[in-house]
Amino acid sequence: MKRFRRWQRIFILFFLSLSVFAPLVLVSIRLKTLTSEGSSNFVEDLPSIMQQYKVDALQLNAVKQEAKEGVKEPKQEVYRDQNYSVVNFNQNQGGDSTVQSSRASDGKVAESGSQRRGTQQLVGEEVKPIQLREELVTKTNEVHSNQMSSQHDHGVRAPPRPDTRKATDEKVKQMKDQVIRARAYLSFATAASNTHLVKELKLRIKEVERAMGEARKDSELSRSRLQKIKSMENTLSKANHVFPDCSNMVNKLRAMTHSAEEQVQSQRKQTTFLTELAGRTTPKGLHCLSMRLTTDYFMLQSEKQKLPKQHNVYNPDLHHYVTFSDNVLAAAAVVNSTVSNAMEPERVVFHVLTDSLNFPAFSMWFLLNPPGKATVQVLNMQDFQWWQEYESSHEKQGSRDPRYSSLLNHLRFYLPEIFPLLDKIVFLDHDVVVQRDLSGLWTIDMKGKVNGAVETCQEDKSSFRRMAMFINFSDPLVARKFDANACTWAFGVNLFDLRQWRHHDLTSSYRRFLQEGNGRPLWKAGSLPLGWVTFYNQTVALDQRWHLLGLGFDSALRLEDIEQAAVLHYDGIMKPWLDIGIKKFKGYWNKFANYDHPYVQQCNLHG
Repeated sequence: MKRFRRWQRIFILFFLSLSVFAPLVLVSIRLKTLTSEGSSNFVEDLPSIMQQYKVDALQLNAVKQEAKEGVKEPKQEVYRDQNYSVVNFNQNQGGDSTVQSSRASDGKVAESGSQRRGTQQLVGEEVKPIQLREELVTKTNEVHSNQMSSQHDHGVRAPPRPDTRKATDEKVKQMKDQVIRARAYLSFATAASNTHLVKELKLRIKEVERAMGEARKDSELSRSRLQKIKSMENTLSKANHVFPDCSNMVNKLRAMTHSAEEQVQSQRKQTTFLTELAGRTTPKGLHCLSMRLTTDYFMLQSEKQKLPKQHNVYNPDLHHYVTFSDNVLAAAAVVNSTVSNAMEPERVVFHVLTDSLNFPAFSMWFLLNPPGKATVQVLNMQDFQWWQEYESSHEKQGSRDPRYSSLLNHLRFYLPEIFPLLDKIVFLDHDVVVQRDLSGLWTIDMKGKVNGAVETCQEDKSSFRRMAMFINFSDPLVARKFDANACTWAFGVNLFDLRQWRHHDLTSSYRRFLQEGNGRPLWKAGSLPLGWVTFYNQTVALDQRWHLLGLGFDSALRLEDIEQAAVLHYDGIMKPWLDIGIKKFKGYWNKFANYDHPYVQQCNLHG
């Protein structure tokens, strides 16, 4: 055994001596060869020889340091969804640095340990600067690691690195443009003459459209999808060589643009029509609710069909409000919001006017949902003695829009006849919701005027209106009586002095203007232009905070203005009880609509 170990040591020393002296022997042989060739050639080739051994020594020394220090192998991350030609490794001890390795670099360091040591002796002095630099980097990384660990120990999160990448859609737009160009070239090519090009264009169009999908940003496109751009560009380049005439391409693109514009205009008209149709029709759920309430109303005995507290309906010392509606849910929201925000609800008397078709449903709703301490009166407009004369005067209204041609919409001009015992009343449209106590309206000085309303002549607001927008000032009769620059006002929240109204006999003025408008086009259909001419010079301006308009058409209203307003008006076509209503404004109305009522839920009405 001892003899075996002795021979083993001899063999090890032998191989070590070969690893040390073999390079020297090679150098000596090279020196002899160079000497035979000439001393000048040796002097020129000597630096290249030493440089070769220096490079090998640097690589071998790095491998030796890793073997001595026991450097851990970095954790490998493989990106399977994307195509990478180089595998990335995250260095655990070196901070955020990343090392990229390839097969070529692995082959260069695959040498024997004997050659490492032999070469290191030749160029040992050249390795020292490299070692110092590596030690400096190692210490820096250790300091950074200690800082990160100390922050983690103290519960402090390191600030995240700012992401400098911006979400762009340049590639998405490029792919869309490529599809347009490909379709244009496809229209030039005929299946008989360019069969291969036609097939290739169709294939590329399908590939690009499939790659785009519903992506809107470049970040939503993977690397494999982006490769389709190059394939399409190559095909378009081929098509460009086949069809080099630019004038044909310009004409085709111009025709495609014109066709696209016509399609957009057609879609806009269709959207406008459907929106108008949705605004004019009554949802099926409201029909269901009205029918359920009507059925229950007629099942009651006559003495149980009467609402309570009817002795207060003509008390002039109370605060009287009136609304005209054929929508049970809308009228209920107006009454509920007004009473809920009243400081003295026992002084509130609400008059709800509707037609004979909806009278039973309205009465049954307020029988099932009494407004607390307030008083509610439901009136049928067909019960008035002057109804037949009123109805015949509106037969010639030319508007097909029920919002303008409805008799309920013009019934507001007969308030003195409807309430002969009252001196003052506040009119509220059925598409409003109250957020504040309205008792302050009763203390406003009317200055001898009939109508108190919020003005709409401020050009910086969406509610801006001019007289000329609705009234035909080219007619001599209109131009002689009215000023086109007069300030306009809005219906929706109006304080009416019925005594002054009767004194000026404005209802007769309204009837006269209505008849004149039927004979020739003096103003547009609806109650607003008739209100401007009827109450001309008889209107006092209210504070803008009493009445905010635009929640039915202007989605850019400021939240500050909405919160400060006493009454929110959903004027426009996008009513809050419709699916087309502006969603962010529906919440103000929904909290006063009783969606928890069993009838409402059974009719599938939701906020």
